[in-house]
This record gives sequence, structure tokens and C-alpha cells, in this order.
Amino acid sequence: MPELPEVETIARVLRDGSGDYQTSIIGCQVNQAVLLWARTLATPAPGIFEKLIIGQTIQSLSRRGKFLVFLLSDLTLLIHLRMSGDMRVENGHDEAGNPKPFEKHDRLALEFNNGQRLVFNDTRKFGRAWLVKDPAEVLGWLGPEPFDELLTTDAFFEMLHRRSRQLKPLLMDQHFIAGLGNIYTDEALHLAKLHPLALTDQITKEASTRLLSAIREVLGEGIRRNGASIDWVYRGGDFQNHFSVYGRAGSPCPICGTPIERLVVGQRGTHI
Repeated sequence: MPELPEVETIARVLRDGSGDYQTSIIGCQVNQAVLLWARTLATPAPGIFEKLIIGQTIQSLSRRGKFLVFLLSDLTLLIHLRMSGDMRVENGHDEAGNPKPFEKHDRLALEFNNGQRLVFNDTRKFGRAWLVKDPAEVLGWLGPEPFDELLTTDAFFEMLHRRSRQLKPLLMDQHFIAGLGNIYTDEALHLAKLHPLALTDQITKEASTRLLSAIREVLGEGIRRNGASIDWVYRGGDFQNHFSVYGRAGSPCPICGTPIERLVVGQRGTHI
């Protein structure tokens, strides 16, 4: 599943027109919506969605947790990539001017007034899209962003001690903090020298401070390297070449040389 750095990279590429997409989609107006898999749309109903989104202009594009947030003229489009979602921008017509056929796993497309189209491709069909007036309807339950200035070391320590849970499952709980998944949690815990099974209400203030710093460091490095490419879902990142522990079971730890072990924590492969 794309995590915070991968979603941030996708948002940046679509917003700035960099990488494979040479033109920003900011300022593009929706001429047509094509829903190729009805269940991709969480809300509203397909007919209402098409009626509402046609004529909308993309004003800005950002990220909240693992959600892409498209601010439109007077509505907000939210997309969660889930396990296998990806976004691409392409010319909607071939060289002869004919409509370009969609790819096998395309689920939703927005065709723009400049001839381009934004396509949501999702092999496993878990991704979802919401068109809402108030994004808080969908995003309101999310925990703080890891880079939020209001997430101070004191606040983070208090958050940990309000719960008594194993550390890794809590960090991956989007209600607690938004954007962390399996990869970056393993990397952050390793950098902070904390065990994934440690109980959160037993973490010291010093260890809590170290953990928040580690979370920000590995996410920042992930963003700098355009995320991690580890399967068919997301391509173009480089962070997978710099993992300290994730996916490296049996290899020596880059710090102490001890062989890296793979555990199962909360039904997720975990590397220490």
C-alpha cells in the first residue's frame, strides 16, 4: 500500500507537472467523468457524481494522511489508493484524434478541457473516491500529520501514554497518527531503537522524543527519494534501496551487524 511518502510524491507530480507528467492539472476543468468500476465511488451515487463534477476546476492538490485531496471550484474530491491504486495523466486521444482506450485496471477517469485526462488505476479494486462538500466528513477521524508543528514532543508523549497498546500497531493506526504504514513504521522503530511490541504507556519521555524524530526522519527521506518501489503498485521511487531493516530478513543490521529478524505483529510482517 502506498504510504505517506508515496502519496505525497504522487500529489507533487500531479500538482507540479514534474516526472512523467509534464503538465500540471491545476486549473484544469472537468468536461466529462468516466466511471469504469462503480464501487470505486464511495459517495455520491454515480449519476449525481457525474452531474456535480462536470464543470468543476481543480484549484489545488494536497495530501492528508494517505488521501489525495483535490480542492475543486466548490467541492472536494478525495481519493484513497488503498493496496494497489495509482494515478496517471495522459492525452485522452491518440494521434488520429480518436479517444484513447482505457487500460485493463482503470476505474475512474476525469477528462479535462485541455484534452488531458486524469485516470485512477487500481488492480485490486480496493481504492475509493469521495466527492464531498466538506472533506471533514471523510478525513475528520484522522490523527495528526507527522510533520504538524502542533505535534510537539510533549504532545506525542501524552498521546502514547493515553493508550496501552503494542507500539507498532498503534503507530499504524490512522486514528493515532496519519500516514504511517508497514514500511516506514519498521524503519522508524529501528532508527529509534525501539521494539515493535513495546507497550506505549511504558515508553520513556526520552524514547518518545527519539521516536518522533525518527518518524520524521524516515518519512522525510522517503519523500526526498520519491517513496519506495517494492512491487507493481508504485514505481519511480528509490527509498527501497536505502531500507535499514524492511524486507531485509537475514541480512546484517547496518548498525550492529546482527542478522535482521522477521516477526509477525498485528498480522503484518515486521523487521527488527
